[in-house]
Amino acid sequence: MTIEKNAEGNKLEIALIGRLDTTTAPQLENELKRSVGDVSELVFDFAKLEYLSSAGLRVLLAAQKVMNKQGTMVIRNVNETIAEVFEITGFSEILTIE
Repeated sequence: MTIEKNAEGNKLEIALIGRLDTTTAPQLENELKRSVGDVSELVFDFAKLEYLSSAGLRVLLAAQKVMNKQGTMVIRNVNETIAEVFEITGFSEILTIE
């Protein structure tokens, strides 16, 4: 998985490319720990994310909990496969997906 970051003021955009799974979830988790300290708006771009596992969902849930305290989190450009994962797991009720 590749993580592309774009920080602008208090806004952080993260584009994920590839697979967010057991192998790559720690990479995203570490990146978020380093990057979201002063962020009030976190935007994920999933346009090039091909796969999302339960390990990836756990990282997204943890990020949402952090952002609930300090701002907002949005997930954009979700493909049908990942949208279905969000629906089946109930994460579509927890996360803001545009």
